Amino acid sequence: MKTFFTTMLIFLIILTILGLVFHDYVADWFVDNTNHARAEKPVIYLYPEEKTDIHVRLALDGDLTVSYPAYPDDGWNVIAIPDSTLTDDGGRTYDSLFWEASLEVEYDLSHGFCVAGKDTAAFLEETLAALGLSEKEANAFIVYWLPRMQDNPYNLITFQTTAYTDAAELDIEPAPDTVIRVFMVWQALDAELEIPEQILPKATAREGFTVVEWGGTEMMG
Repeated sequence: MKTFFTTMLIFLIILTILGLVFHDYVADWFVDNTNHARAEKPVIYLYPEEKTDIHVRLALDGDLTVSYPAYPDDGWNVIAIPDSTLTDDGGRTYDSLFWEASLEVEYDLSHGFCVAGKDTAAFLEETLAALGLSEKEANAFIVYWLPRMQDNPYNLITFQTTAYTDAAELDIEPAPDTVIRVFMVWQALDAELEIPEQILPKATAREGFTVVEWGGTEMMG
């Protein structure tokens, strides 16, 4: 009997050690795979009230991976007109400023929306309008993301606020009067998920020099 209890004690000690090691491994894996998230396709539109020289600088908690036009060390310098046509120092024109980065950020997925893949387009049309995107901006957003979402059984969709904007700050001169930043974090699901519905911020009315940005991240399961 004494031998049995001794054996069981040793067995339990081994299980405890293995459990602690495995827990640390899983915790490290989780942190590495959620805190280093790729910000995809953020594009920035600049709508001044009149032709204006504008300087845009990114302050990122992470690493810039791609940009167009190429992002100089001190930021973009462009001439913008009210329809967001942008001209660089070389005379080339753009309709927006594009960038992507690997950000160190923890997104909040505790509240959101579980949307059937077939309903994603309609959901995005309604929600992006409520968040303040124009039809042209929403169209660009949907055309980029919909091919990866519409054939999934379901999509978990959230829209991030300070978690994203604190990790990807915009420093713009002259300072805009209105800033609208829409950043979607989503994950494909095989089955419907019960989740508390996210209360979205009200759309900001566009007044004066307006800056609009949209982008997103797909979280891999």
